[in-house]
Amino acid sequence: MSRDILFIVARATNGVIARDGNVPWSISEDLKRFKRLTMGKPMVMGRKTFDSLPGLLPGRRHIVLTRQTDWQADGAEVALTPEAALELAGDEDVAVIGGAEVFALFDDMATTFELTEVFEDTVGDVTMPSPAIDPTWRETARESRPAKDGFPPYDFVTYERTT
Repeated sequence: MSRDILFIVARATNGVIARDGNVPWSISEDLKRFKRLTMGKPMVMGRKTFDSLPGLLPGRRHIVLTRQTDWQADGAEVALTPEAALELAGDEDVAVIGGAEVFALFDDMATTFELTEVFEDTVGDVTMPSPAIDPTWRETARESRPAKDGFPPYDFVTYERTT
């Protein structure tokens, strides 16, 4: 059995995924989707992403990929390489949740890309290319949501790796 390596990203039309270390939106339905997609899975993230969380997220392991050999935090499992992170996860499916450098390290291994495509140009300092422009990804599902509660319209989009 092969494992699924799942990318979970919210991304603005202009590619922004973060501003000042945080996701630029707190869209309730997106947060619920994130919880559903990550529940019960080991989550792999960079140290800055771990630090941006409101705390440990229940029901999920927190595997933190860092270059800092002496870094540690309560509830975090530390990995110094992507291979070490996957070894810690065992044979389980893995949710990669950021940041951009961590996504880049796992890019060739990812099998599924769960994108919240936010239809606005957002001010931010971290960007990521769209999987739509990469021929190794194929869109397999899309659910559109209208603008609501002060947030722009957005789509939930699933991409599967083709090769």
